[in-house]
Amino acid sequence: MNHLEFQFNIKPFHPWSDILMAYLSEINFHGFYEKEGVLNAFISEIEFVQEDFQQILDSFDGKGVEISFVKNIIKHKNWNASWESNFSPVEINEELCIIAPFHERNEKFKRTIVIQPKMSFGTGHHQTTYLMCEAILQLDLREKKILDMGAGTGVLAILCEKQGCTDITAIDIEEWSVENCIENCITNNCDHIISSCGDVDLIAGKKFDVIFANINKNILKSHLKQYFMSLNKNGLLYLSGFFSTDINELRVLAESIGLKYKSTNTKDEWAMLILQK
Repeated sequence: MNHLEFQFNIKPFHPWSDILMAYLSEINFHGFYEKEGVLNAFISEIEFVQEDFQQILDSFDGKGVEISFVKNIIKHKNWNASWESNFSPVEINEELCIIAPFHERNEKFKRTIVIQPKMSFGTGHHQTTYLMCEAILQLDLREKKILDMGAGTGVLAILCEKQGCTDITAIDIEEWSVENCIENCITNNCDHIISSCGDVDLIAGKKFDVIFANINKNILKSHLKQYFMSLNKNGLLYLSGFFSTDINELRVLAESIGLKYKSTNTKDEWAMLILQK
């Protein structure tokens, strides 16, 4: 399976690169990174729909931003090489370093996670993954039952196990993400993560102490009732994958179904919302 690489030149770059990234993620783009003022985004060739892509570009007309792009075809065998040339280690508060298999470990960090991203979301480079990792590092997850919804590479689930959790469910709707998550769990010697392919209906009738969901706003909104039903009493729900301007909309909806607001955190234009049952 080949992939398409889009190199976007955006003027002004901020905040429009983040906004474009959010829109593209909703039409199956993955593996974003920024380099020298250019936003690079990838999508499998069979998932690319020109009409959806053009609709997103047209939505920026008249908003004071200029977007141009170059499209390249990346042969399947060259996908990892493309990542390796652009994947730099992610460092979070000297507590955690997220590296690729070809990086050297840095012993100054308390924890190291090795991630081979392939086409899955979740390397720590994106602000939302960073926010979630930062939050997990503050938690004692021993004897907790955890759900990582929209697990991608499995980086959040892996970090939860590093934080002492021994009962973790990781779910993603994409089969190749599940395969990637399993591979990364093996690489990081994780034995307590069950990775499954499917949607939110997989958790019906199940209970968790903490749920992490780093997806996009619309999917989070559609999942909220099930998250509420699947949380144990006093359970915590961590949501990310949306802009700081979306916090109030999600908070109002969450409170309307019985969740309690705890706090928010932001990084650049992106946000994380913490709720409790």
